Formats: sequence, structure tokens, C-alpha cells
Amino acid sequence: MAKRIIVTGAAGFIGRNTVAELNRRGYDNLLLTDILGTDEKWKNLVGLKFDDLISPNDLLVELTDETFDDIETIIHLGACSATTERNADYLLENNTHYTADLAEWCLEHDVRFVYASSAATYGDGSLGYSDDDAVTPTLRPLNMYGYSKHLFDLQAMKRGWFDHIVGLKYFNVFGPYEDHKDNMRSVVNKAYQQILATGEVTLFKSDRHDYRDGEQKRDFVYVKDAVDVTLHFAFDRSRSGLFNCGTGIARTWLDLANATFAAMGKKPNIRFVDLPDNLKGKYQYFTEADAKKLRAAGYTRAFTSLEDSVKDYVDSYLRPTYG
Repeated sequence: MAKRIIVTGAAGFIGRNTVAELNRRGYDNLLLTDILGTDEKWKNLVGLKFDDLISPNDLLVELTDETFDDIETIIHLGACSATTERNADYLLENNTHYTADLAEWCLEHDVRFVYASSAATYGDGSLGYSDDDAVTPTLRPLNMYGYSKHLFDLQAMKRGWFDHIVGLKYFNVFGPYEDHKDNMRSVVNKAYQQILATGEVTLFKSDRHDYRDGEQKRDFVYVKDAVDVTLHFAFDRSRSGLFNCGTGIARTWLDLANATFAAMGKKPNIRFVDLPDNLKGKYQYFTEADAKKLRAAGYTRAFTSLEDSVKDYVDSYLRPTYG
């Protein structure tokens, strides 16, 4: 029997795109896990090929009972990804402890383990964005989401797990099938719908003197590139560790908005609004992945440019979906 791959968070944004790419590469012997709840996230699974879909809790139970002896790889993308989530205990259990349980099982059974960390672990960026192991323990996340991811990174480092497993610090990923994320959707997704409804895009004003309005910068990553990096490490066991998943090129929110207008064939119309109180002191003004470690690990493919990524997203998904 062919070995199977487990993808957690399979109905989520990066998860759904990962399963679709695995299908495209000829893999359909997949076991998916997710919590579908009562929203429309289940629609992300329609059309995908896989063996079964079970809950995250059932997965842990069945792994503990050693029901599975045919698993080759676990790609762990399931987590609470809301940077505004305030329930610290929930984040600790869901993002830290659950990841540790899966990692331990994989190490005991010689199963490849690739998991999602986050660029939110870098906090305000004052310590830079290096994924060097010497830097990781010094990081200070700004929110509990980032801290819950950071805690597992530290645990894995302390226990020497990075000799065998891979963590990926995804930067600002955007692309198809993020609609269910509500307010956590990318600005491209929100901007497209704003432009359709009102003809304009709203961006946050800057409350720092060293950044003009709209010139706050992010390392924007197209989801197709994020998936390619993920599968690179899933199938190549020769390199392990904690890596940034980013382009290494920071671009402004204005660049992103202008690219969206251009992809829609419309003239830019941008209005700036005040930064919400709940984001003050927790807002990242600059992110840019240090990609040297990723490249040294053998990932050589170029990331898609921001303009090409936005155009592909608009043409292949947003316009067919929303008109």
C-alpha cells in the first residue's frame, strides 16, 4: 500500500491550496483533518481528492492508538491564525501543545513533519527578521497568536527536534480560498470587494513619523509560492530546521492597492483611515524575510512578483468568484 500524507487545517487557506497542489502532482492518498464548524469553510474541500476527513482530536486519538502505520508525512497547517484572538489558553492548547503532540509522534515513527510557524513571532521587527537559530530565542512577539507559535519553536529548538522536522515562518500570504477568514482575509481580497462596491480602497494611516500613510511595508507572499516551499521540505528530507517563508522583498500597502486597481483595469482611488485602537502598539510597520537560510537549504525557485501575483489572483479567482 502506498504511504499516505496527512494535511491538518486542510479546509483552511494554505491547507486547501496545499491539498490542491498535491492532487495536481498526482497524490490523492491523503488524510485530511480540520474543524469545519458551521460556516462555509467546507466549500474549500469541494473538488479535492482524498481518502478521508477527520477531526483534529480524532487524529490524535487514532495516532496514539497506533491505528496508522502507513503515514509518510504530516503537513501541519491547522491552527488558530487570528492575530486578534484573546483567549490565551485556547491558543496555547491549539497552536503549541497540539503541534508538540504531532511532532513527538512523527519523531517516534520516523514520519516527516512540516509545520506552520509564523512571521508574527518577530514582533515589532526591532530585532530583524533573521531565522538564524541564535536569534530565535531573543524574539518578542506582540500578540498571543505569535507567542503561541514562538513557544513551540523554542520547545522544538530546546529538544533538538529541528534536526529532523521543519518549521516555516510564513510572512503575509494571500491568494485564492481565503474568503472564509472574514476579517483576517488579505488586503487584496478585501480591496477587490471594496472596489467593486464603492470604487475605492481604504488603508490605515500611519501613526509613526518615519512612515507616510500607506507606506508601511510587508513581505507579501503568493499562496502558490508558500505551498511550493512547503512541499519542497515535505518531500526533501535532506534539510530540516526553522525557515522563513517570504520573498525577501518588502513592498508597501500602496503598492498592493495599486496592483489590485491595475489588475482590475481601474484608476487608483485610495482613502486613509485611522489605525484601530486594538491594533495600536501591536501593528507591524515593516516585515521582510531574511531568505538566506531558505536558499542555503536548497530552495532555489524565484518567488512570484507582487504585481504578477495580484493579477493571477484577480484573474483566476476573484473575478470569477465575485464578478
